[in-house]
Formats: sequence, structure tokens, C-alpha cells
Amino acid sequence: CLSLKIHFRQNKEYLTFFFSSFSEKLLVLTVATEETDGFLRFMRSADYFNYTVKVLGMGEVWKGGDVGRSIGGGQKVRLLKNAMEALADQEDLVVLSVDSYDLIFAGGPEEILRKFQQANHKVLFAAEGLVWPDKQLADKYPLVRTGKRYLNSGGIIGYAPYINRIVSQWNLHDNDDDQLFYTKIYLDPLQRESLNMTLDHKCQIFQNLNGAVDEVLLKFGTDRVRVRNTAYDSLPVVVHGNGNTKMYLNYLANYVPNAWNYEHGCSHCDDDVVDFSQLKEYPNVLVGVFIEQPTPFLPEFFQRLLTLDYPKDKLKLFVHNNEVYHEKHIQRFWEENKNVLNSFKVVGPEENLSQGEARNMAMDLCRQDATCDYYFSIDSDVMLTNRQTLKLLIEQNRKIIGPLVTRHGKLWSNFWGALSLDGYYARSEDYVDIVQRKRVGVWNIPYMAHVYLVKGSALRNELKERNYFVLEKLDPDMALCRNARDMTSHREKDSPSPESFHMLRPPKGVFMYITNRHEFGRLISTANYNISHYNNDLWQIFENPVDWKEKYIHSNYTRIFTDNYLEQPCPDVFWFAVFSEKACDELVEEMEHYGSWSGGKHQDKRIAGGYETVPTDDIHMKQIGFEKEWLHFIREFISPVTLKVFSGYYTKGYALMNFVVKYTPERQAYLRPHHDSSTFTINIALNNKGIDFQGGGCRFHRYNCSIESPRKGWSFMHPGRLTHLHEGLPTTGGTRYIAVSFIDP
Repeated sequence: CLSLKIHFRQNKEYLTFFFSSFSEKLLVLTVATEETDGFLRFMRSADYFNYTVKVLGMGEVWKGGDVGRSIGGGQKVRLLKNAMEALADQEDLVVLSVDSYDLIFAGGPEEILRKFQQANHKVLFAAEGLVWPDKQLADKYPLVRTGKRYLNSGGIIGYAPYINRIVSQWNLHDNDDDQLFYTKIYLDPLQRESLNMTLDHKCQIFQNLNGAVDEVLLKFGTDRVRVRNTAYDSLPVVVHGNGNTKMYLNYLANYVPNAWNYEHGCSHCDDDVVDFSQLKEYPNVLVGVFIEQPTPFLPEFFQRLLTLDYPKDKLKLFVHNNEVYHEKHIQRFWEENKNVLNSFKVVGPEENLSQGEARNMAMDLCRQDATCDYYFSIDSDVMLTNRQTLKLLIEQNRKIIGPLVTRHGKLWSNFWGALSLDGYYARSEDYVDIVQRKRVGVWNIPYMAHVYLVKGSALRNELKERNYFVLEKLDPDMALCRNARDMTSHREKDSPSPESFHMLRPPKGVFMYITNRHEFGRLISTANYNISHYNNDLWQIFENPVDWKEKYIHSNYTRIFTDNYLEQPCPDVFWFAVFSEKACDELVEEMEHYGSWSGGKHQDKRIAGGYETVPTDDIHMKQIGFEKEWLHFIREFISPVTLKVFSGYYTKGYALMNFVVKYTPERQAYLRPHHDSSTFTINIALNNKGIDFQGGGCRFHRYNCSIESPRKGWSFMHPGRLTHLHEGLPTTGGTRYIAVSFIDP
């Protein structure tokens, strides 16, 4: 648990004794009926500066109205009035009354006391540039030459007897407006003079953010971060996210006072973490998988999910699949792993559920299961490359937290650092640095999607209401985040009377976090995924190059450049690994699915002139709509090898003839001696000798050198013209497939 300086003592004698030995001290009084995320953050900032804090109203039912949306808050004055009765005779005691759910400290008690003394008044209210709640009172405020003109009740500082004289006038209801109460007292000239009251016009102590966001900047120091008001060149001590600025306060609190700085990075990322070594058993996790559109590399997605370093008997899997195309992938996954997972539930396209309904269903499964410790939601376009992801998220011990995942080579990610006025994307000042991991930590953010972890206890408490994914015209993720942020107030269930409409909790807000402390994975693109082919992932070389490479390029390909992992079986004939088994199999399947093999005839309308001197039984890449992708493969993976083995030659990576050849004893078993119409040629074996076929190979006449044991996924590279007359050796059994390109013709 957090070590927080929370003083609940109500005893007058104790307070008298505590302060009697000090000539002047500061006591912070705040109202909080529940320990929300905002309250705990407030207390952490108070604890950092060693404030003495007394919390009023903890555990009470909130009856002060929905202060986030309308007038209210009178309950705060009543609680403060009761507390001040015990402090009324403490003449040297300075009382600071502040909100707690949406407020943090940026400086310490000594600074507040110094600035309060410099103000030379008995009571100082926070100030703001907007008048609330009665705009008709604006003209009654005293004029000020510079600074904020209007009172804000979220911050009050003054000597105890004077604060007591103000709040003792309260005789209204809990749901009456606290700010209006203080405003009327302040606007009374006689009371303003007798109580020696003023406003903190230039934000020396109090910074209210509403209407002033453009005035505020972060000021990074060696040990901690301050908020600077650029309009008045002040460093406020109390920062209040009043009105609709709570998300901006969350942004500031990612740094202020000591959350993150350039010197030390994240200072509290390891506070209050879950220590797996101390757990008797791993928590139970319900994993919700959502396939809402055709998604490339789905089998690989499931495989990564299965290889997470987490006990499989602690995992339950819920899958919502909205695509008929993917039913075969899910069926295959189930058949292969039905004995591995604790449970497996699939809701398919026949259920006709919307995204919001499906996500609500999955979350409800955890909410209604008392043994569900965490709910892990992940969309099918998330490729988790870190096997520790689930553990790392649980360790951070947040109610809602997601791992940072980004789209390769882009700033597109699964979170927003800020929201625009209409509630959509806006780029925060630190967004790029977080995405690029120049700033590493755990960040409070207003929106996340694609992948996140939610505590089961939060689902059964703060987030116990259902249908979080359905709200107005918002998409499901935006609806969830809006609901979690705002925590829409509702009637107390134990309030039977019609008046209970006013018995509303203050908007609490559940903080959502993104962590970039580790590399977690990436987002794949689904926008242009065409499922009209037999093996659709083959076409993803442009849209998802990293995933394409992982699936289709040989695992030893990079060793060509690091370990010189290639062979030269004949002069100027180089042999190297390039294709994975999956690439070979899918390319062959694609050609057989197309099925229109040329038959090895001389007459060929596919080529210029219509006549092939040395014909093969083949299908061109262009015929299956794969030529653009194939040429890109040549430029990305063949050209670098060319430069390595043919030093000084820079290929254009262009080829007119790109095709897959099929050799069988019955149709075409061999190819007579010939030169290729190329500067150099690649020849990739697509299946296994001795398993899929017998015989085969290639003989280079000038050197009397034959290669008779082609390896699946390996490519020959040799000059095409003049020096390397060659022939295809007979295939004596089975079917042999090779992929050929005549490069730089």
C-alpha cells in the first residue's frame, strides 16, 4: 500500500497540542469521500513535500451534486465548517483548503507560507478568468489591472480563525453550490474588508487550469518539474484541473512534481508493483480476442498469444470473430491447442454482435467471475513480440494499463496523448518522444485502444456498470475511454427516494496508463488487406513489411551479412538461404490454385514477340497479380546479396521474367542448355529433393559443375549471359518447383 500521510484525527485536544509548539504551521484540509485514483495522486504529491493533510468525509455518501457538470459541492463547506470548529482558536495556524480529486502540489509548505505572507492578507482565494456559477455577478467583482478577476473555491488559504468565520456562515444544503457561497461573501465589501480577503490574481500559489491552459508550461529542473505560468511569470504551488481541464492535469501530473524528469527518468514506476516472486500462485486472466475485420497474419497472432510466458492453466480465452474468412484459422488453432488452455469460448459472425456488444460480453465474463483477477483485451492487429507482456502489465499494478505498440516506421500507436475539443485525437507535446521511447515511463493518458489490461477488482467496483463500450455515436474504444475517464455519475443504489437524483457521486475518473518501459510489439495494418487470393499474407510485403519478413524470409538470411553464411558451389554461382518453408509452400499453393500452367510451349502470348526459345512449364508472377510484390522482394532481399557477392555492381532490381517453373517426368522433366536473358539470375528451390521429388538440379557447362541437391528456400545466383551456359537436370520422380527471375535484362 502507498505510504500516505493521511490524518483522520478529529480530536480537538490532539490538534491543539500538535500546533501549540509551533509559532506558525500549515494544515491542509481536503474533502474526499472515496479513495479515487485522483485522490491517491493528490496524496502522493502531498507526501512528496511532507504536507500535513487532514481528509474530511472519507467513507461518507456524497450528496454534494454532480460538481463536474453543474452546481453543487456544498457538502465540502459543511465538512470544512465542522473541522474548523476544532481549530478556531489556533491564531497562528494557516489552513489550506483544497480539492483532492483533480489537484496536485508542485511546491512545498514553506513556499506556500512564504507566498501567503507576502500577500499580506488573512484569507486568500484561488482566482480564475471565468466567472462561475452566476455570470450576472461578474460586474460586482472588484476591478484588477492585471491577473485573474474571479474567485475559485478549489483553493483557499488563511489563518484558522478567519477561515472559521467564513465557513461558520454556512447554513445551506449539501447540494447547494460552494463557490457561489464563497463568492457572495467575497463580493460583500464589508466582509471582504473585515476578513481581509483577496484573490491570488497572478497565480502565485493557485493555478486553475480552466481557461488558462495556454498560459501553462512545464519547467524541468534537476530534481523535479514545476508548472510555470507564462502570463505572470509565476511558479504556482497548487495546480487545479478544474472544469474540463482534468485531462490536461493528468498530462502535467505525468511530470509534476517528481514523476518524470530528464535526469532520472521515471521516479515512481517501480512503486507499489506486484512482486511475482511473492505470489503463491499466478493471477487468473481472461483474454478477450477481437477479430473485427480481415486481418493479415492471424495464425501468427494466435501463436504469439500462446507463447506468452504465463501459465496456460491460468488463462481463459474469449474470441469474438466477425469474419467468416477467419473461421478456418480459429478452428485450426482450437484443434491444435484445445488441451492447452483452461477454457476457450468463441462468438462467431453468425451471432451478429456489434463490436461494442462483443466487448461488453467479454468484460462481463470477467466482471461476473469472482476468480477473474484480470481482463486482458487484445485486438487481432496487435503483434506482441515480448513474451513477458502479461507479467509486465500485471506488475505495474494499475487499474487499466496498456503496452505501447506502434505501426512499423510510423508514429501511429495505440494511444492518444491528448484530445481535441470535440473529443478526438490531438497530439500532446510529449507524444512523439513517448512513441519513440525518448521518454520512458508509465503515462496517464486519455485514450487507448487495441490492447490493455484491466483489474478484475476494478470491473467489480469502479467499473461495475455494464455497457461501457456503447456511448452515443462513439466507436467502442472511445466509448470505453470516455466512460472510464468521466465515470458518469449515477444514483446511489441505496437511496430509494426521488430526491436521490441529487445524491450523486463526484466524477472520479479511472486513470488509464500506457507503459513504454519495454518493447512490447507492433500494430499491423489491416486497411488494404485483400482476401481474394489463396494465401493472402503473401501480398502484405508493402503494408506489413516486418511481419512479412518474419513469416516469409529464411531465419538465416541475415547471417549472409553477419557470418558470410553463403556458399559458392561453382565459379560465380552463389547459394544462400532466402525463403522460409512457409513462403515456399504458399507460393506453390498459390500457383497450383491458379492452375494455368503454360505446358512448356514455344508459342507464348505472355512475352514480347510471342515466342519462347527455351520454354518451361510455368506460371508468371504477373498472372497471379504478384509481380509488383515480387520485384519489391528482389530489391529488398536479393539486391543486398548481389552487392555482397558481385562487388561493385549495383543492380536496378528489375526483371521482366519472373515465374515459377514446374518440373515433372510426365510434362517437362528437364531444360536444355541455354543462357538467360539477364545480367544475373536467381533460382529459388520451393520444395525438398528426396521428399517431394527425385533428380533435378542444375549443370553449368563451362565449369563442368553441377548442383544436384537444391535446398528448399535456398537460391542460386549466377550470371545470365556469356559465361554461365546451364541446363536443368532431369526430374525423375515427383514434382519439382523453382522460382526464377531474370534480373536486369
